[in-house]
Amino acid sequence: MADIKYYDVILKPVVTEKSMNAMADKKYTFLVHTDATKSQIKEAVEKMFAGTKVKSVNTMNLDGKNRRRGMVVGKTAKTKKAIVALTEDSKDIEIFEGL
Repeated sequence: MADIKYYDVILKPVVTEKSMNAMADKKYTFLVHTDATKSQIKEAVEKMFAGTKVKSVNTMNLDGKNRRRGMVVGKTAKTKKAIVALTEDSKDIEIFEGL
């Protein structure tokens, strides 16, 4: 396993209707590196977004989907999704403010 720095852990935020509704409860959804652990995700969120305190991290491993183009069969890449819950006295994450 390669050494993953905190700035390599979070790839991008997930912007869906369900994830936007969860932001009212201070839960934010991110696509993360497939080898990242919960403690690495917690550290990355607290370092990248100043003033945030992580209460819990839930992760999901998503397998790639089967895709076909004519006779060629392949799979899309595996992904990992993390739902990060912040504490009540924590600041909100700014990237989601304008959405």
